[in-house]
Amino acid sequence: MKTMMIGLMAALTVSAATPALAKPVAEWVDQTTGHRVLRLTDTPGSASLYFHQNSYTPQGDKMVISTPDGISVLTLADWSIRPLVKGKDIQLLFTGRKTRTAYYASHRRDDGAGATTLYAADIDSGKVRKIATVDRGSIGSINADETLLLGQWAASDKPLQPDGTQKRAAPEIKQQFGQANYAANGPDGKPLSFAEAKEVRLNERLEARIPMEIFTIDIRTGERKVVVASTDWLNHIQFSPTDPGLIMYCHEGPWHKVDRIWTIRTDGSGQQLVHKRTMNMEIAGHEFFSPDGKWIWYDLQTPRGEVFWLAGYELATGHRQWFKVDRNQWSVHYNQAPDLQHFSGDGGDSEMVAHAPDGKYLYLFTPQAIPDVAGIHADNAADLIAPGTFGIEKIVDMRKHDYRLEPNITFTPDGKWMIFRSNMDGAPQIYAAEIAKTAG
Repeated sequence: MKTMMIGLMAALTVSAATPALAKPVAEWVDQTTGHRVLRLTDTPGSASLYFHQNSYTPQGDKMVISTPDGISVLTLADWSIRPLVKGKDIQLLFTGRKTRTAYYASHRRDDGAGATTLYAADIDSGKVRKIATVDRGSIGSINADETLLLGQWAASDKPLQPDGTQKRAAPEIKQQFGQANYAANGPDGKPLSFAEAKEVRLNERLEARIPMEIFTIDIRTGERKVVVASTDWLNHIQFSPTDPGLIMYCHEGPWHKVDRIWTIRTDGSGQQLVHKRTMNMEIAGHEFFSPDGKWIWYDLQTPRGEVFWLAGYELATGHRQWFKVDRNQWSVHYNQAPDLQHFSGDGGDSEMVAHAPDGKYLYLFTPQAIPDVAGIHADNAADLIAPGTFGIEKIVDMRKHDYRLEPNITFTPDGKWMIFRSNMDGAPQIYAAEIAKTAG
């Protein structure tokens, strides 16, 4: 094994010959849904990546995950896990779409301020190389040909919770599943729910009007280029999975207040608002690219908390599709299967925006178009939103899950499994659910 110094801490690269950890810790058939569920990890605090971050190799055989001790590789064929990089203060970012590489960051300071060093680890050999140093800001994405990093920077770091609660803060600061324990009082002086208190804190951060930048870093030359500069709260940055020059980002804050979803080219051209509000309290967010990069999909509510859609925007044509979602099937995040024929939804609890009375499930959604009656078309039908509904299948019963930890479903590249995070057994762990129902 080879030891490398990373900033002020040491990360240990682990040989590919290191024995793999045990196969699934537990396996059962969900009695409510009939689908097989595997618990893949046994180390509390293990986590898969955020729902739109790529965590798979281009060949679809491996997945990278975070553990309290560093970064590990999961082999999808047999669910075995082996360590890739060891270190307490490293952050797994994403995998490459062109090479078998896991990218991660090391911070000099626990609060995330100061310079960040970016590293690339070969998923097969474990060999690590330094690729960039970011003097200010953080990195959130890499483009399709792995030549540009995408980052964001803020002139100051305003905590979302006045007691100082934020990620990477001091140990005494209160957190639950990596989020602030949001607390605030309403206009009547009474305490708000967790979800509503979060809205108050988001609005305070937005109104602070902190100068921000979205920037790229050329991995080959180290050149830093500002793409967007604003006092709007810029967030949720992501590169297209297929177009190396296309960026999507959001204006963060209370969704009913901001025009959230935007695209722009890496040269600063083509800035475009993806969804324009047409009614008060309409919200759109948690946007993501389709696997082929041709569509942008997002949670749409008209108005907030009442009527729910998974909405799509086709980048090449501007065509729109909206699929109706029932209250109980509204989900914190949606995702799309590699074959583009299905979506996932991770449900939500009764305190969330949908106030779903029975929404704590993982779902598989099958799009169903609403056809014209008797084949009779409006003259401008092609220019209108194409509506649809979903065929719905429950995959996992999540009623023991605390939704302050977001499940963040991803589909495996073969489309046969959903990978997700859960605390259904207490501490956060990583699970897999088989999409095909177990026979019998």
